[in-house]
Amino acid sequence: MHASHSWRVTLQAVFLFVFAGISARAQDSEIRIGAVLPITGKESKIGGAYKAATELAVKEVNDAGGLLVRGKKMKVDLRLLDDTSDAAKSAQLVEQLIVQQKVHAVIGGYGSQLVQAQSVVPERYGIPFISGGAGASSIYGRSKWVFGTLSPVENLAETQMDFLFDLVKQRKLKAPLKISLLRENTEHGKDFQKGVREFVNAHPKQFSIVLDESFELYAPDFRPLLMRVEAAKGDLFMCDAHLEDYIAMHRTYTQMGLYHQMVTYGARGADEAGRKALGAATDYIFASGWWSDLLPYPQVKAFNAKWKAATGNNPQWYHACAYETVRALFAAIQNAGSLQPDAIRNALARLVLKDSILPGGVLRFSKTGEATLPFVVTQNKPAGKLDLVWPKAAKTGEPVAPIPR
Repeated sequence: MHASHSWRVTLQAVFLFVFAGISARAQDSEIRIGAVLPITGKESKIGGAYKAATELAVKEVNDAGGLLVRGKKMKVDLRLLDDTSDAAKSAQLVEQLIVQQKVHAVIGGYGSQLVQAQSVVPERYGIPFISGGAGASSIYGRSKWVFGTLSPVENLAETQMDFLFDLVKQRKLKAPLKISLLRENTEHGKDFQKGVREFVNAHPKQFSIVLDESFELYAPDFRPLLMRVEAAKGDLFMCDAHLEDYIAMHRTYTQMGLYHQMVTYGARGADEAGRKALGAATDYIFASGWWSDLLPYPQVKAFNAKWKAATGNNPQWYHACAYETVRALFAAIQNAGSLQPDAIRNALARLVLKDSILPGGVLRFSKTGEATLPFVVTQNKPAGKLDLVWPKAAKTGEPVAPIPR
């Protein structure tokens, strides 16, 4: 009886040991990647797009057998969580992925206000973090673990001013030009304001700012603000806004019958959601973006075809940026040949992705961890047409300026 019991205990111990070993090996055969995105809530329109692009990039790698690490193919186990567009919850979920789910790296979310909250967590635990949805410069440079594929919003504003200055030089617009400048009350908005102000200060004969105001995200009524815009009598309307605020504000702008020689909402304007919601009211809006499907690169054309085959729709800039963020992380993991956090982080810092679909065709990170890529400028045209109008070398059509009345 005693001997029989001893054998059962021994067999159970052996079984548990073997099972634990198999379990550990199973874990070692997979790369655990965490992602926290706003799949529901106020940022869900673009958050959902980031989810779809992230999942497509992971599926492609897994369908090909996985990533090559330490001489063997390892599949990716994507742990994707919804922060419901809540900043505090977003940071908590990043911590949960690191502490409880033991992920090897984290893909950050969409929206500078959400990624700002997320970005303090990786430093605490020493885990690589890369975001494809935040361009506020204050997020980067504070931690060696944080990387981002969006170029600074300040550069976005500078690109728009370069474009407008070129229109002045072409005599399509007549200087001096007065700017009504609006911005969301976020780090993203502050960077946009800074970029515009610095350019205006350097070109006082061509530009001045007659109104400079901020607004809260998801404001319920933009009419009082736009009444001040109307009273300012600016020539150019320049606003930095999230997608939902852009749609709500421009609907009110149109209802009030406002007019400016040129209109921009920063990165917004070319979005399909905005054009569907506002129709012809979006004609001639220009936008600076982190990507366009009109870029004349073979890899962009291949991505466009791949995305349309997978989804039935044309890709937007946020699909491309999310997809390329995952590609950058996976390239770094393969280059590192290791799942150790330091090795992945160092590989990200050294990364040179030469077949990138992003503007310029090469993705690398600055010393602060933020990508520094050129921006494109697009302009909506009637009947749903869109032209790439800047840089000149890549343009698909001429800019229309001033906007026809």
